[in-house]
Order: sequence, then C-alpha cells, then structure tokens
Amino acid sequence: MSQVDYIIVGGGYAGYFFAHQLISAGKSFVLFSDEKPGASEVSAGIINPVVLKRFTTFWFAPEQISFLEKTLVEIEKYTGRNYLITENIRRIFHDEAERVLWLKKAETPELQPFLDKEISTVDNIENPFGAGSVRNSARLDVKAFFDDFKIYLAGNKHLRQEKFNHEELETNTYHDISFKNIVFCEGMGVKQNPYFKDIPVLPNKGHHLKVRLSEPLDHKFTIKKKHFLFPLLGDLYYYGGTYDRFETENGINDSAVSQLKNGLAEFYTNDFEVAAVNYGWRPTVKDRRPILGRHLEEPNFFVFNGLGARGILNGCYFSKELFEFIENGKPLMPEVDLKRFQ
Repeated sequence: MSQVDYIIVGGGYAGYFFAHQLISAGKSFVLFSDEKPGASEVSAGIINPVVLKRFTTFWFAPEQISFLEKTLVEIEKYTGRNYLITENIRRIFHDEAERVLWLKKAETPELQPFLDKEISTVDNIENPFGAGSVRNSARLDVKAFFDDFKIYLAGNKHLRQEKFNHEELETNTYHDISFKNIVFCEGMGVKQNPYFKDIPVLPNKGHHLKVRLSEPLDHKFTIKKKHFLFPLLGDLYYYGGTYDRFETENGINDSAVSQLKNGLAEFYTNDFEVAAVNYGWRPTVKDRRPILGRHLEEPNFFVFNGLGARGILNGCYFSKELFEFIENGKPLMPEVDLKRFQ
C-alpha cells in the first residue's frame, strides 16, 4: 500500500491550485479526476476585477489578482509555461447612460485602479457609445493550463484518471492508498459525496459558443458587451458564457444558444458560423463566497467548493488559505468557513 500526505478529489481549478500548494510545500499526494471535462475546463478563463454589469468590484479583488500572478510564475517553473494572457477587457457601452456611469465610477477610490477614464472606439464592430478598458484584467490560457498540468501530474505519478468511489473510502485509506488528509474539490459532483452532499452549493449552467467570424478581428483585447469574445487557436473565437440558475437538465439549451447568437450579432454585424456549443455547471453559493472547511465527524476530511464564476481567482487564492488551515492551524476567514452554514 502506498502512503501519501493527501488525496485530492476533483480536477478543476480548486483541485489543481490546491495541488500546486502541495507541490510547493513538498507534500506527497494523488489527485483523482475522471476524464470528463468539468466547468473549469470549458470556462472562459476571464480574470476580471470588475463586475461589468454594475461597474463594481468584489471582495479581495486586488489581493486575488496579485496572488494569481505570483502563483502562475511559480507554476511556470515546473510546467515550463506561463498561462496568463495579458490582454485587457474592453467593455462596449450599451448606451450613453452606461458611458457616463463608467466615468463616474472611474473617479471612486475603489474602482480608480481598474476603470480607465479614456473612452475609446473599437474598430470593425458596432460601438456607437464607445468602450472602456478594464485595467488589471486578463485571461488564462485554459486549455494549455489543464493540458500541461495533467502531463506534469501524470509524469510525477500524482494523477489517477478514474472516478472516485466514495463508498470505498475509509478514514485513512482508499483502495491501495494510505493518506493523512483528503480534500474534496468536486464542484457540483459534491452532491454525490455522502460526507459533504448537504453543503449549499447551487448549480449555475453556462453555455458558450466557438464561432468562426467571416471578417476576423485583430484586436489585442477581450471584447465584452453582454458576453465575452476573444480568439482561440486557429480561426475560432470564444463567445460566452450564459448564466442560468434555474436550468436543471443536462444537454444544450436552444434558448441559451439563441441568446448567445443574438448577443454576438448586436455588435459583430458580419456573418459568423457556430462551430461548437459547450456548457458546464458552476457551483455557486448564495453569499458569493467559496466554502472551505473540515468535516464535523471525520477530522481529516476537507471540502473546497463553491468557487462560482470566479473559479480561477477563488481557486488560486483560497487554496493557500485551506492549506494553511490544514497544515498550520491558521483559522479560516469566517466568510468562507464551512461553519457559517452549520
């Protein structure tokens, strides 16, 4: 029987960023992830300090972005690549009122670091009211991040690409593995976890399109109006994603596809072709805070979930918080502690 410090269950942002904490600390671990791509792997990878519907920022935004940049430099040391694409978001204004609101918010201390007061016009798309640039925004190269990390984990015997069976888990052993701690990072899969199935995560279904534009854009930034548009490899572009808190069925929803096609047509007036439609289930929490903590009866069982639409930032920043809690007894922030629901 092999012995490890940790088992990680789940291969999304929570699981991979927590794996990075273990790699940095020299801890032994095995990460279980089946081969089905979850919400993280089909996400846009947008890194955005501003809520662009209301022009507000969010809890710990500057700290999370700074910590992500530092962490990606650390990850580059063993994967050989930095996945940060430093192309800012350009927000297309719907009307004059939005433009005026942006300029007003850009003067506030909270948003001055993020909202550029210089209003610009974006070529080759409809933007009669102009556009504003979000400073300190970027995106992650999602495909490369997961592809490279999987190669690294597999090459160092950290990865088991198989479905985890909770019924075969015992206090300190699973199959042929003896472990000190186990961390469940399962997203909406937590609802099948007998130890943490009652945590209050809610599914939020998101669709996105891969499209071919008849007139390609050469912008070095991400366009945002209702949704995000940016180039992928080859001749494809990403456009999405939707947010549906009420959809419960698996499969592609035609109304979501129509919403996306209409949203793109609002500012891109040339023809485009939908090459693919993807969707995923975001694990969200009503108070918009992740859920971290220890099981009441199994002291070496932990949960890391509820990352929501900011999976990259929440996953990166709070992976360190969870690691410090487990290893060094550092108290969790009350806002993210599982105890707030108990």
